[in-house]
Amino acid sequence: MARYRINPDRSQVWFDGKSSLHPIHSSTAGLEGFIELDLDPEGHLDPAVKPAAKLTLPVVRLSSGNKMEDRELQKRVDARRYPTIEGVLDEMDRSGDDGVYRVSGDVTFRGETRRHEGEITLKAIDDRTIQMAGSSRFDIREFGMEPPKMLMLKVDPEVDVRVEILAEKEG
Repeated sequence: MARYRINPDRSQVWFDGKSSLHPIHSSTAGLEGFIELDLDPEGHLDPAVKPAAKLTLPVVRLSSGNKMEDRELQKRVDARRYPTIEGVLDEMDRSGDDGVYRVSGDVTFRGETRRHEGEITLKAIDDRTIQMAGSSRFDIREFGMEPPKMLMLKVDPEVDVRVEILAEKEG
């Protein structure tokens, strides 16, 4: 099985939420981890080999560009106590002919682990590099985090998360 190391400088995560006053956007590079899988000659996932992956994002890298919002986010996330968001992929099944796969695994945020399913696209860039991309919606209340409510500001508990991962074969 081939092991691909995620390139933190070339991988990106976006978080999009809503509030009663304005949209909330955050994006960051710095996603770390690995992906283990084998591809067939056409560049599709080899179904005979069970893939695995572990992704880690340092919480301190989350930034909306607004210092006040960022400070509040770090406080609510309790970044000192829970410094990372982690994902462990343990299932990946082809769901179409265009490189789309159904994935599932565990997501850990603020010390709470939840099972999650979604779809990603997998593409072989060359014989040493793969690209994965996908998006999913999470309700932060499932991870023990209540959305802020202050005066006129109310934040929606659902957050859209999008990732683009570039990973390079080790060895």
